[in-house]
Amino acid sequence: MLRIEGLSVTFGGLHALCEVDIIVAAGEFVAIIGPNGAGKTTLFRAISGTVPPAAGHIAFAGQDITTLPPAARPHLGIAHVPEGRKVFGAMTVLENLEMGATTRAGQVVWKVNLARIFDTFPRLAERRGQLAGTLSGGEQQMLAIGRGLASAPRLLMLDEPSMGLSPGMADTIFDCIRDLHSDRALTVLLVEQRAAETIELCDRGYVLETGRIVLQGAAAELAANDRIRKAYLGT
Repeated sequence: MLRIEGLSVTFGGLHALCEVDIIVAAGEFVAIIGPNGAGKTTLFRAISGTVPPAAGHIAFAGQDITTLPPAARPHLGIAHVPEGRKVFGAMTVLENLEMGATTRAGQVVWKVNLARIFDTFPRLAERRGQLAGTLSGGEQQMLAIGRGLASAPRLLMLDEPSMGLSPGMADTIFDCIRDLHSDRALTVLLVEQRAAETIELCDRGYVLETGRIVLQGAAAELAANDRIRKAYLGT
């Protein structure tokens, strides 16, 4: 579904990403792990089109989207849930979800999709008329994911969904992500620093360090890798 080949991104002559190759097949759960500053968020922004590549190609569902305008990419089925949630605080929960449903697919299935979002996140149903800025951090993360789901995506990209959350709430968010993938057969690309939980969730993973892919493999292979265990799993 998603194929990235030789992707490089530079800022002021510095390489944020260097010759990155990533493949995500339809229905897969793929994780990107790595330290702060590794280029994970830049990778997602390149896929979404908000930062231009210096080299390489990005293809989605067989279409080259390397130079496609950012506003066109959600209509292809790419949903990006950004780092830090970035909900519209002065809008209600329902209005935030409506903002996510502006894609062609999202408009067609809006009523059915809204019911499914509320079924996944009952707290959002309870707070549908509440201003998003008054929600807790965990509820805002649920809303950010729900807003992504409202676009009826084929690929859901999640950037650090556990950031700033308590361990218990982070576990709740991870459970919801796992259920979205397994119950809806949704293709998921996850960037996350909580490596242990991420490796447990994913089918395959990539390790990104200083802008380069340094390791990749199935979840079991990553969990057994000594480098991963020492650097990210604390064992």
